[in-house]
Amino acid sequence: LSPPPEPRGAALPLNAAPSSPLPTAPAARRCSGAGGEAEADGSGRATPMLRHLLLKLRATGPVTVAEYMREALTNPGQGYYTRRGGIGESGDFITSPEISQVFGELIGIWYISEWIAAGKPKAFQLVELGPGRGTLADDVLRVFKQLASLLSKCDVSIHLVEVSPKLSEIQALVLTGGKVQLNPKDESAYMKGVSKTGIPIFWYRDIQDVPPGYSFYLAHEFFDALPIHKFQRTEKGWREVLVDIDPEVPDQLRFVLSPSSTPGTVNFIQPEETRDHVEVCPEAGVVIQRLACRIEKDGGAALVADYGHDGTKTDTFRGFRNHKLHDVLIAPGTADLTADVDFSYLRKMTQGRTATLGPIKQREFLKNMGIDLRLQV
Repeated sequence: LSPPPEPRGAALPLNAAPSSPLPTAPAARRCSGAGGEAEADGSGRATPMLRHLLLKLRATGPVTVAEYMREALTNPGQGYYTRRGGIGESGDFITSPEISQVFGELIGIWYISEWIAAGKPKAFQLVELGPGRGTLADDVLRVFKQLASLLSKCDVSIHLVEVSPKLSEIQALVLTGGKVQLNPKDESAYMKGVSKTGIPIFWYRDIQDVPPGYSFYLAHEFFDALPIHKFQRTEKGWREVLVDIDPEVPDQLRFVLSPSSTPGTVNFIQPEETRDHVEVCPEAGVVIQRLACRIEKDGGAALVADYGHDGTKTDTFRGFRNHKLHDVLIAPGTADLTADVDFSYLRKMTQGRTATLGPIKQREFLKNMGIDLRLQV
């Protein structure tokens, strides 16, 4: 994947007074890719999600960027992923597995080589977080089928952690041909089926519902969609960037700075921080801690592939709609919202429970895995 376009310049000036609005870069509007449809969806007519947020903000005051992201992406009624989740050419963004099957095949081979290196345990679970359309899992399963003689004595199962009802339907179709059954409410998996290659597949809403056992975890473009908190260094110390109603345009949103410190500024900013603008994703920290605990207890490995940095970037929060950059505050619920993953933070959150390697560039990983040879074939 080529690196994403530069995020829109939306950081507050360093000397901004508390509660001052965040200036919107004029270019952000121009490059939003919001054609006529977005205009109808945005400024001309408030989306259901925008109406919901305006009511909420009038009642409670400004909300954190994390809360805004959570609502816009996963609100049960109008969230982007729950309602639409536009992956693919006809959607809003495209991911590596949708471009070429080779990406998933090489990841499948990486897992098998890890399994061999671990002494070929008698069973392993492949747990994928946010499996998209199921394309990546399908490519990995094809490798498992091609190497069936190697895996013949191993009990393999697939476990998908997916909150979107719409995407889980697509995954079921891709992986099982639609032959799935819904599980009763008292079971941890809400759906189960058998892959076209005969491997059992289970669906869960939370990683905690996945049963314990030797597991390989896969998180491809998963962490970049988790809600982030944004912080700005000011003359009066760290302040949190919040989302509020624009007083001059009552049906539009704007960024403001918290007038004083917030629980976020107290808990999430590291004392040694040198940057002036920081994005922190506590939810990513929680997930990584759970993975690290599970790997420490039951064995296994995790592969995280994402847009990211090693604790160096500042303002990376952006939106995508129809494959173009989209203003994050316009027509919430109709665009994908994302922020680069801070791998140094993820490493810190493993708390030394597991060995951590990387990050390395995806290109480097794929070359090491023999992508050039595979492409020739």
